[in-house]
Amino acid sequence: MKGPLRVGVVGCGYWGPNLVRNFRTISDCTVKAICDVNVERLAHLQSLYPEVETVTDFERFLAESAVDAVAIATPVKHHYSLAKASLLAGKHTFVEKPMASSSAECEELIEIARRNGLILMVGHTYLYSSPVKKIVDLVEAGDIGEIRYINCRRLNLGLFQKDINVAWDLAPHDISIILHVLGECPVSVNCSGNAHVTSGIEDVTNMSLSFRKKRFATIQSSWLEPRKVREMTIVGTRRMIVYDDLQTHEKIRIYDVRVERPPHYDTFAEFQYSYHYGDSYIPYIHQEEPLRSLSQHFVDCIATGAKPATSGEEGLELVKILEAASASLRANGAPVFLSAQRSAPVSLAPGSPQPLAANAVRP
Repeated sequence: MKGPLRVGVVGCGYWGPNLVRNFRTISDCTVKAICDVNVERLAHLQSLYPEVETVTDFERFLAESAVDAVAIATPVKHHYSLAKASLLAGKHTFVEKPMASSSAECEELIEIARRNGLILMVGHTYLYSSPVKKIVDLVEAGDIGEIRYINCRRLNLGLFQKDINVAWDLAPHDISIILHVLGECPVSVNCSGNAHVTSGIEDVTNMSLSFRKKRFATIQSSWLEPRKVREMTIVGTRRMIVYDDLQTHEKIRIYDVRVERPPHYDTFAEFQYSYHYGDSYIPYIHQEEPLRSLSQHFVDCIATGAKPATSGEEGLELVKILEAASASLRANGAPVFLSAQRSAPVSLAPGSPQPLAANAVRP
């Protein structure tokens, strides 16, 4: 490719302007055009970046803006149609999370990108953050031992969505981190919740992901909390990590605490747990804007043809978990089992005497 990569951004509401700002900081990239139906938002961004073209019609944007790549930051219900049109137009495509509204849509987008030799990348932004990279380093180095469970809380008052529930809105951040840290997909998903403000759209959910080796993760998501909370606790056999994303400088604290069972005992009177209380410490983390790293990675993958760290396949895995969570919500919190073959999840009806395998057939 001759000259800098020409990027167009679709969606200039809450997140799109951040993409515009970050892509403009990359030396071998230029933001050529932005697209949104809101002319006031376009006018505001053009006042900040007068060299950038503004377009209200997406078809015209694809046909006339001469962009090499498209970044989509619109409501989830538009992700699939916009990404499909972008890929069919021969554009490398970045899509904010969740990648689409269903796993079938994700699979189609992956196939179109593969068939046309295009980069398809999903905006799992936290995986590009310094704290999460540090957590992965600590886990891979064995500093915390074997992970027992992960507990996440992502709570705030609003912003209420009209097309997706709170699990689809907030939980993708935590799910992407959990999958990345554990390096595997869950075996089953449970989810319960309620819609208190808008009928049919849950604003509070509790999700549980069950993994092999008796490991699990819990995710509490809410739009109805008085305080904003962004916290993740990772409990290992040797140490524990608390990741508080709202802290400015001390986002990660490592606790040298654990509980051990005696290896053997002769009588119940001899049995007692051993509690280890050590120091806690805050590791140094070099802070950088995750979205800047993500944007650079997208540009680099286009230049080299490398598969993105958060490719369409990772986007598909996450959407399958969200689909399973939705199925569990409809089944009053019953577990939904995920197939290793990545087929559609199967929901257990409440009161089923025995779990069904993902490829099982009821008699």
